[in-house]
Amino acid sequence: MSRGRKLGALGAAAAMVLLAGGCAAGTHPGAAAVVGKTEITVGDLDKTSRAVTTALGQDFTTSITLNELVNNALVEQIREQRSIPVSAAETAEAAKLVVRDEAAYQRFQGSELTRDFLNQVASAAVTTIKLGGGTGVNDPQAQQKQQDGMAVIKEASKDIKITVSPRFGQWTDGAIDGKISGSLSLESDQAKAKREAAEAQQQQQQGQG
Repeated sequence: MSRGRKLGALGAAAAMVLLAGGCAAGTHPGAAAVVGKTEITVGDLDKTSRAVTTALGQDFTTSITLNELVNNALVEQIREQRSIPVSAAETAEAAKLVVRDEAAYQRFQGSELTRDFLNQVASAAVTTIKLGGGTGVNDPQAQQKQQDGMAVIKEASKDIKITVSPRFGQWTDGAIDGKISGSLSLESDQAKAKREAAEAQQQQQQGQG
């Protein structure tokens, strides 16, 4: 089962939205990223990536993990600014929809680290829908409200400073671009897969020509 199916989304990737924000240089030593008042350390990033990989049963890279941690922190800060209520019951319900594979869901519950990570992703999903004017994951128009909420967050994020260590890339267009980085940084897994797919398609077209 693919990561996309195991870590299922609310509608079209509602729980895993990547949101636009500011970008600037200068994280603290040992920090992978800083989102407003929240610092994400390299140690926490590595531990979370390994723990989520174990819970899912397949690789959840540091690039994907950092994007999620940045997104979680960003949405949480906007939720606090807007006083958007998200109950424990709402978070638990959304978490079930984020991880639709029951065995994987139970593995997430078996560790405090992965349980907290899942709850943060779920809370971000609920918050996004509510910011768009919806009532939560059971809203009949949840997908549209999610899209509306993403627009609200994109606008609100302009006032929140997001910095990413050059080791991991640069925050660009709502995601961490692994290609825009220091000389020691490797191409991200997602960027590599996309590039290789494009190259294979090009070769196939040349072979048919």
